[in-house]
Amino acid sequence: MAQASTHSRTYPWSTTLGGIQLTFRLMTPEDGDMVVEFARSLPEEDLMFLRTDITQPATVKNWMNYIKSGRSISVNAETQDGKIAGYATVHMNEANWTRHVGELRVLVGPAYRGSGLGKRLTNEAFSMAKDLGLKKITAQMSTEQRGARAVFEHLGFRPEALLADHVMSRDGRTHDLLIMSYDVAGFNNEAAQSRRR
Repeated sequence: MAQASTHSRTYPWSTTLGGIQLTFRLMTPEDGDMVVEFARSLPEEDLMFLRTDITQPATVKNWMNYIKSGRSISVNAETQDGKIAGYATVHMNEANWTRHVGELRVLVGPAYRGSGLGKRLTNEAFSMAKDLGLKKITAQMSTEQRGARAVFEHLGFRPEALLADHVMSRDGRTHDLLIMSYDVAGFNNEAAQSRRR
């Protein structure tokens, strides 16, 4: 499995979005406490549809182990006081027949939405996916997450499958799951250009 050190991206790098200076860097296995702190600062509606409960240290420890093994590659956007403003993760499946597919997970703190941070993080994730040799990226969300769907459609993702009653939110209710996908080979990396703006 590819390790973070093999990536062509240069980290850390900084930019200003919405008047706030942010630094982008690769997440390390030592960042678990920061992730838990970030997750616990999020509103309940943000946590409702996360794949795992990242407010729990044991869950985040598993994620950090994935980073250590190279199964997940994550990039943080951090404020000047060292707080996470958002992150993007490309998660690889261990199954041999889907080794060319990665799952994209992006989460931006409420205070930084509408600043373009989600797009910057997604650009970083796309670049990492290309470095990893992935051919396809998927994103999963409930059909109620209309804002998330609109963002991914704007980025070029297209609906690929709808699974009825496939996910259960924290309140015990079931919801339909939408799977969207993107062809990595067709991605033109804009991140390097956007850094110079």
